[in-house]
Amino acid sequence: MSLKTLLKAAATAVALGVAAPALAAPRAAAPAVVGVPVASVDTVGRQVAAWQLRHMDKFDYVPVNQFRRDTAAPRNWIQAAFYIGLYTFADAVQDPYLASAVIQHGEAEGWGFDGRPRHADADAIGAAWVWAAARTRDPAKLTPIRARFDAVLANPSTVSLDFEPKPEKGDPYCQARWCWSDAIFMAPPTWVALSKVSGDKRYLEHADREFWATTDYLYDKTDHLYFRDSRFIRQRSDAGQKIFWGRGNGWAFAGIARILQDLPANHPSRKKYEAIFKQMAERIAALQGESGYWPVSLLEPQKTPETSGTGFFVYGLAWGVNHGLLPRARYGRVIDKGWKALAAAVEPDGRLGWVQRVGAAPDQVGRDDTQLYGVGAFLLAASEVRALAQASQGLATR
Repeated sequence: MSLKTLLKAAATAVALGVAAPALAAPRAAAPAVVGVPVASVDTVGRQVAAWQLRHMDKFDYVPVNQFRRDTAAPRNWIQAAFYIGLYTFADAVQDPYLASAVIQHGEAEGWGFDGRPRHADADAIGAAWVWAAARTRDPAKLTPIRARFDAVLANPSTVSLDFEPKPEKGDPYCQARWCWSDAIFMAPPTWVALSKVSGDKRYLEHADREFWATTDYLYDKTDHLYFRDSRFIRQRSDAGQKIFWGRGNGWAFAGIARILQDLPANHPSRKKYEAIFKQMAERIAALQGESGYWPVSLLEPQKTPETSGTGFFVYGLAWGVNHGLLPRARYGRVIDKGWKALAAAVEPDGRLGWVQRVGAAPDQVGRDDTQLYGVGAFLLAASEVRALAQASQGLATR
């Protein structure tokens, strides 16, 4: 069966609720932390996943001048973020169709990477490859990623994290390292996951060292948020505010949660990761807008909904509650409000709207704007929100 056929079959099955026990036999739900039963979370998650799977062979919904070519690239960060959300949701709802879509994608790509040997955006898809290798118990799937990361370990970059120096053509020199907040989601969780699956501590040591280099450079210790990159450290908005990009901090916050997911409990840096995660959570919760979304520029008044940053924040906060790092009493209401806002942004056909387009800073957002990374964020959020709902209904399996 071809990947295209598999994706469409998976989308149809998801839309119909095949292999979905929660949909086949929904239970009467007591009031949950997020105010919705598990089946409701699963239903909208499946609808969003199905819409995206039906649109993996044609990206005409993305304007040509808004990175359509990058969207169609099967090994780039845009699709990687979607597949990360998809396999996480597949595990949460135990859906073999969704899991097969991820594995088929990896097989079609030979578990490989694009032509950038040292770039976090190219590393991101490796998380899906590591997941697939663990799920199928097939270490051969790790051969390309280990060769890629071993080359970095053999000659690690020491380039400055300053984002501005760049060649006449191409990416800034610093992108040989993790010099922008998005990279915290793209790269270190993949390195940490590979270390866990392979048993090779070198990958974890590299990730830990580079994460803290990035954090020391971009994390504002007063506001407990990340600047997107060095260009924003001294910039101020028209209102004189620091510029903290919503999705840029969503990438970082979700990335830290994903690192903690696979970081050994006794790792020397674990308390530091937990501390920064808790600091960010407190600040993020306080910046949520009245309608449940987070602003595209976190210190500025909210103008429109935005679902990608909101999805990552809801995921991170719910993950923190589910794993005992954040108190349910403090964050449950924030998660509730954020999840309901996300669900309200889903069209009847399952299309997720209000996703800020590809960019590097706060920008305008429209109802018809959608992107794969927004769907990935939504599915990550759904995976953790359903776990909160399970706990509230006495259905928890963790």
